[in-house]
Amino acid sequence: MRKIFLIESAFLLLVSTLFCCGEKREISIKHNLPYAGKNHSRQTLDLFLPKNQNSSKKIPIIVWIHGGAWKSGSKKSGHNPHRIPQIVKTGRYAGASIGYRLSSESKWPAQIHDCKAAIRWIRGNANSIGVDPERIGVWGSSAGGHLASMLGTTADINSLNGNIGDYSSLSTKVHAVVNYYGPSAFLRMDDHPGKIRHNSPFSPESLLIGAPIQSSKLLARNASPLHHVTEGDTPHMNFHGKLDSLVPFQQSVLLHQALNKCKVQSFLISVSGAGHQMPASFTGKFVIPYFDFQFFNIGKAPENLSI
Repeated sequence: MRKIFLIESAFLLLVSTLFCCGEKREISIKHNLPYAGKNHSRQTLDLFLPKNQNSSKKIPIIVWIHGGAWKSGSKKSGHNPHRIPQIVKTGRYAGASIGYRLSSESKWPAQIHDCKAAIRWIRGNANSIGVDPERIGVWGSSAGGHLASMLGTTADINSLNGNIGDYSSLSTKVHAVVNYYGPSAFLRMDDHPGKIRHNSPFSPESLLIGAPIQSSKLLARNASPLHHVTEGDTPHMNFHGKLDSLVPFQQSVLLHQALNKCKVQSFLISVSGAGHQMPASFTGKFVIPYFDFQFFNIGKAPENLSI
């Protein structure tokens, strides 16, 4: 089965390259666009567009959400050459890297409210920036993976949609999620001990919600993608290292199983030798082919894989 999948992955990568006609487009970047109608520096996004884009052809957009345990990091991480730039250089995607308020500034659900305001801003400006509002993908790592999965599982929950920005009446629906080792079930993170005691009052999860997670279980569940999974949610592709000592590997397993139980398309790539990171090569090997499958119907759906 693994051999078959690797052959299919190589084929998808070849098709993806041919689909781009071997061309790597130059890109333009618009920095620090405010999506919330305010001057908060973290409520901004950077927009990546392929140069010489055909203005009559609306293309999908892939949104990067940074990690940092909700208490650090910035949208600058999306500028890594193997993240949004590599995707946009194919010429068939636009991209965005978004900031959001950190837990030291505002408690949950401020972070998902910000992410959803950014999605609404993209949808509200879709025509002017040349993107298709019905083909929005999100991709994040760690805390960003968590927020990406929250976007994929809570489009119909008004209390988590918020009303930030000028486009509060628009949908926050996204159409494909790539989750790099994001937490999915706060209350079960210490089931598999690692370097962080997640039940501590000083854990990233407790700091996010403003209270120890085990003494604020309703709020902890509210901030956990696992507890929002329902039929009709957005397809996911989950990646997790089995040696991850910060976010236990089982977190992605739980989310993957819950999505499948609700008949939501979900794939899990388990990486035996990896910790809290994924190889840069995965963008070309897995991420771009996944978005190509979802948005252009190129190739076949990937399979669950342990590598």
